[in-house]
Amino acid sequence: MRTVNTHEAKTHLSRLVERAARGEGFIIAKAGKPLVKVVPLSSRDEAAPRRLGFLAGEIAVPDDFDRMGQDAIERAFQGDK
Repeated sequence: MRTVNTHEAKTHLSRLVERAARGEGFIIAKAGKPLVKVVPLSSRDEAAPRRLGFLAGEIAVPDDFDRMGQDAIERAFQGDK
């Protein structure tokens, strides 16, 4: 993917946007550090949205979940006293 600096992006924004709309995404960098990625809206580059609660009712979290293994952890950190 092509990287352009902020000055080039400002100077040639229309042309860069047209190319991105045709599928040629690009990265805008400042002082060599990538800042943003420009891709067409129809791009599948984006991660699929996560579905929250898709296992509701299929799993159960024990009431003592936040204390599970507590004894073993405490013994590991007690060391030789």
